[in-house]
Amino acid sequence: MARHVPPETTKQSGLIDLAGVSGALTLSAQGEEAWIDVIRKMDSVYADLVGYQVELEHKNAELEEAHAFIDSVLSAMTDVLIVIDSHGVVQEANAALVKLVGSSAESLKGRPLADLLAPDSAGFASLLAARLAAGDPIIDREVSLMDLTGRPAPLSMNGSPRFDHAGRLVGMVLIGRPIGELRRAYAALEQTHDHLRRTQQQLVFAEKMAALGRLVAGVAHELNNPISFVFGNMHAMKRYGERITRYLQAVDSGAAPGELQRLHAELKIGKILEDIGPLVDGTLEGAERVSEIVQDLRRFSSTQKENVESYDLVRVVKTATQWVLKAARRKPEVEYDMPEAVTITGRNRSVHQIIINLVQNAVDVLGDAERPLIQVRCGVDGDRAWITVRDNGPGIKPEDMDRIFEPFFTTKPVGEGTGLGLYVSYGLAEEQGGHLDGANHPDGGAIFTLTMPLEGQAHA
Repeated sequence: MARHVPPETTKQSGLIDLAGVSGALTLSAQGEEAWIDVIRKMDSVYADLVGYQVELEHKNAELEEAHAFIDSVLSAMTDVLIVIDSHGVVQEANAALVKLVGSSAESLKGRPLADLLAPDSAGFASLLAARLAAGDPIIDREVSLMDLTGRPAPLSMNGSPRFDHAGRLVGMVLIGRPIGELRRAYAALEQTHDHLRRTQQQLVFAEKMAALGRLVAGVAHELNNPISFVFGNMHAMKRYGERITRYLQAVDSGAAPGELQRLHAELKIGKILEDIGPLVDGTLEGAERVSEIVQDLRRFSSTQKENVESYDLVRVVKTATQWVLKAARRKPEVEYDMPEAVTITGRNRSVHQIIINLVQNAVDVLGDAERPLIQVRCGVDGDRAWITVRDNGPGIKPEDMDRIFEPFFTTKPVGEGTGLGLYVSYGLAEEQGGHLDGANHPDGGAIFTLTMPLEGQAHA
């Protein structure tokens, strides 16, 4: 082995070899710089390690918070949540399932979902396998799981396929809602709907009675005309009967022909014979008119559901309009533009009430008009009939346009309107497949348009 020999000194002269010492110092300085560089790199690496450690701890804290959040959400769910793999084996289960079946979450993991099914839902395992193979969802399937008491617990089950980061199907997430809760919710909803329907029927009847109250004076006047006509005819018939009886008594007593001729002329028997036919016809016509008005009143005020029948729309529109006008304190001019008759199938009582409400509203807004005018039109367009009621009043304010069919909305002073007329009319129109619309006419005033199918049997 070679041995390192330190630089020698010159014994003769007693001087140090300066070249050798200089070389050694140079090597020593280079080594120190190398160590310093190494220490610096170690410091840098250590600093990086400390930074990585801090970041890792921060990430771990976020991960723990995320896990805690997810666990709290799963624990708070009242619906059952089950995560299964592609073979139908349970991977995760929430607290709702644990509470339902009475097993811990750890004991549920690794068990086939088929083991949790009630006997009446055994077929769901086959369906689940087929949906897993195809990657299809499960929508609203009724499934029963065995609860902790050993009884079937029905669930409404929905499932969505689960994929990994590479897009491979790895299982399914199942959500089951207890059907008992759904049934209770549906029962509560049905009860609320029934209450709303009864309330709506009461509102319809209340508005109908309010309208009838407003129209009593007009209806009384409407009845008074034919009744007065019948009374007048009957008094004339009574007088004619007395004269005919007197003449027939003379005939029966064997009076001379001259006497009979005198009585015939005196009692005006010829005039009576000419007049008695028209008197009877007029009396019958008046009685029939009274009967029609009474029947209209009965139909209008009845609480029973009206049957679908054929009727003359023009007659109903005119009758309803006249009822309102007869009861009005200030009677506006009315212009009709309608054919002689329009036969329609539906519920004429509902249409009668709609027209009454529309005409009554028109009369109300024309209270201060200089020349109040209402135009009532009717016609047929294809398979639908239409009716328009227009007034020459101030029209509908833009801010009120979207609210005119809302219940209890009214622009009338307190105590003069219920705010239900248009709301009820809109509902009655919709019930028989029609539609009611309100707008401002280009020439001024408001116009309401009612459209209905000519044949209403299918909708009814």
